Amino acid sequence: MKYKSVKGLLTNDESLIPSTFIDKLEDILHGFLGIVLFIISVLAAGYTLNRLIETRPFFPLGMIQGINDILFVVIILEIMRTVIVRFTDGTFQLDNFLIIGVIAAVRHILTVGASLTMQEQKTTEYFNRALMEMGVNTGIVVALVFSLFLARSMRRSNSNK
Repeated sequence: MKYKSVKGLLTNDESLIPSTFIDKLEDILHGFLGIVLFIISVLAAGYTLNRLIETRPFFPLGMIQGINDILFVVIILEIMRTVIVRFTDGTFQLDNFLIIGVIAAVRHILTVGASLTMQEQKTTEYFNRALMEMGVNTGIVVALVFSLFLARSMRRSNSNK
């Protein structure tokens, strides 16, 4: 029996479903998901603008919410880009996932920092928990940036060979 690889999956040459059909279905699904993610990002951007206009006081609450919402839209767009690259190239790119992780961790750091600044009375327990969250997320950012550096260095060294 002969086996061939179809986008990483082993299939039998005598399979009931042709691999080209499965590839086309997968491409259609990736295209559909890209469109859905684009629609979600447009709706999220509209929601962000609406919240920016309606939030009182604008400073600092509206600004902090705006930054948080904008970073959320950027995360959605990066996920969309990853799906589109998968659709066009047929591979997932590690760099995109690492960048999404960095943005998400930085977004969380900003949110926790903003909540520390805006809350008038903080208990010691709340303050310590918030600092611990910020520290863990900072470690995550450093680890993800280091991973991004290693992935890009490895790619450069492989292309130089």
